[in-house]
Amino acid sequence: MTAFNQPTRRTLLASTAIAAASLPLGGALAQQAESQKTAERPPEDPWRGLRVGVATYSLRALKVEDAIEAITRVDLKFASLKDAHLRLEAPQSWRKAVARKFKEAKITLASCGVINMENDDAKLKSYFDYAKDINVPVIVCSPSVDALPALDKLVKQYDVKLAIHNHGPTDNKYPSPYDAMKLAEKYDPRIGLCIDVGHTAKTGKDPAQAIRDLRERLYDVHLKDVQNPQQRGPEVELGRGNLDVKEILQALRDIKFAYHVGIEHEKDPKDPVPGLAESVGYAKGVMR
Repeated sequence: MTAFNQPTRRTLLASTAIAAASLPLGGALAQQAESQKTAERPPEDPWRGLRVGVATYSLRALKVEDAIEAITRVDLKFASLKDAHLRLEAPQSWRKAVARKFKEAKITLASCGVINMENDDAKLKSYFDYAKDINVPVIVCSPSVDALPALDKLVKQYDVKLAIHNHGPTDNKYPSPYDAMKLAEKYDPRIGLCIDVGHTAKTGKDPAQAIRDLRERLYDVHLKDVQNPQQRGPEVELGRGNLDVKEILQALRDIKFAYHVGIEHEKDPKDPVPGLAESVGYAKGVMR
């Protein structure tokens, strides 16, 4: 039996050179032009048009500079800013400085929150000033029901959208996004929803169906996975739980969702980057 000889690196290079030399000049030039065109072609968007980023609550134990570095490491370009990284009471100069840090890192602040809102005119106005100072179009919030009439006036005055966040079975105001919608639809269309897919599943509702049903006032999404949603948790990396992450992302694509999809990795607050990276990789994988 004749032994099979593996080609060496030298023979491979030699054979490639011979093949290239044997091409007609026009063919070689055409091949070179095609290679250059491929190199100049913009990289394919792994998110298929969705604005997938991170809810910085995922990075709540990190300083703002470390949070920005983490977002960059996992190759995300959008964020929803939690007050752990910029206090609501911070002066305007500091607000603008923090927003500038994200901009310099090429991360777009797409929303802020979650902000709990009591019916206090001065505080409610301050939240809209905060959003304006960091130049975000959406505030993710959990307002008291009696604050909604005042908020109706403020969304008109500031032209900033509110996204009411549902917090599952333990939330006596907005357990599911459908409960939030019943209240929001009485007011200006700029008062809408942030669907937290995990908390939605815990109420027995299908997150993907909720996205489709409530798309007209959907202004933010918190994307996560949950083991045993009927037992209310725990939250885990995307792909490790029982939610149909692929179908949720498909629903967002189907409605041509134009707002922020924030991956919210709630576990491992002191070391969130590995789990966040795993979630990013899984989400990219199911988008193919």
